[in-house]
Amino acid sequence: MKFEQVFVETQVRDLPQTVKILKKLPEVPVREIRKIEDVFGRVRKPYLHKRTALNLYIGRKEGHLVKEAPDAYGLLGEPHFYFIHSYNCIYECEYCYLQGYFKSPDLVLFVNHEEIQAEMAAVLRRFPERERVWFHAGEFSDSLALTSLSQEWPLYWPFFEEHPRAWLELRTKAVNVRPLLQLGPLPNVVVTFSLSPEESTLALDRGTPGLGNRLAAMSRLAKAGFTLGVHYDPVVYRDDLESAYRELTGALLAAVPEQQIAYISVGVVRFTHEVFLEFKRNYPESTLLKEEMSASFDNKIRYPRPQRLFMLKTIRDACLELGVSPEKVYLCMEEDHPAAQGGEVARTAEATHR
Repeated sequence: MKFEQVFVETQVRDLPQTVKILKKLPEVPVREIRKIEDVFGRVRKPYLHKRTALNLYIGRKEGHLVKEAPDAYGLLGEPHFYFIHSYNCIYECEYCYLQGYFKSPDLVLFVNHEEIQAEMAAVLRRFPERERVWFHAGEFSDSLALTSLSQEWPLYWPFFEEHPRAWLELRTKAVNVRPLLQLGPLPNVVVTFSLSPEESTLALDRGTPGLGNRLAAMSRLAKAGFTLGVHYDPVVYRDDLESAYRELTGALLAAVPEQQIAYISVGVVRFTHEVFLEFKRNYPESTLLKEEMSASFDNKIRYPRPQRLFMLKTIRDACLELGVSPEKVYLCMEEDHPAAQGGEVARTAEATHR
């Protein structure tokens, strides 16, 4: 990854984490700024400029560092939170909601990890009776794509070792798993990968590692003792949906033993109006634009409801028929529906679109 320029907040310029990051970028010009917000997104930068002209920002995240996740984010019945350690992603997935979220595709790394962990500890104290409280990384970025540069996970491992009730979920499409292998598995850390059939990956997940490489990375983690999760999300309709996801699930189970898979989420592609407009502007030739979609009950752009329910049930059934335990498959739906009964039900969480 090459950057045109690095912008660093003066208040974090001499922090050890900042120094470590800058040592990885010896040839990139560095400019000190007062606040990231003074520069980042002040002028709209086209999303597709990420292909050729990315900047990097390093600073301190202020305000709420750990936020409550949307309803039914993940398996039901447990508290779910996400923490913000970075903005934006090096990959270019056509459906990604980040293209309509920020005014710039530039990357932002926050380095006040001790403050984030302090807020996590405060959240844990709010739920003394809970056996598990989830903390999700990857709400506004890929959890592993830049970890060789950001180097943050060695800072978090001791926290999760010391707090076994705190569960960490990393969400990724990256195959950069060496830093995790060096750290070793923890029983309360789940590394999750977003997977699609190979044809969909090639067509829509621009710049990401291919399906085979992702499965190989998952296999390496599984052999090292890590617990893994899977996001079949977003699912894009295809005529051979059942056979494609049966083949994908078979390949998954060949790479990772079923007992090491914590869960598989299934969610159908969806857009907010703002993201859909950006998507049409950025990818006017996308095959997704040929699909029948319209505003649904919550004003998000989706396939018609009967089609969505068919897709979700088809994929869930394929997983169960291949030996995945029913309680491990949950459906990322816009609302509860009888078609989803028999497994866990979850409503839409935007971050799974990565």
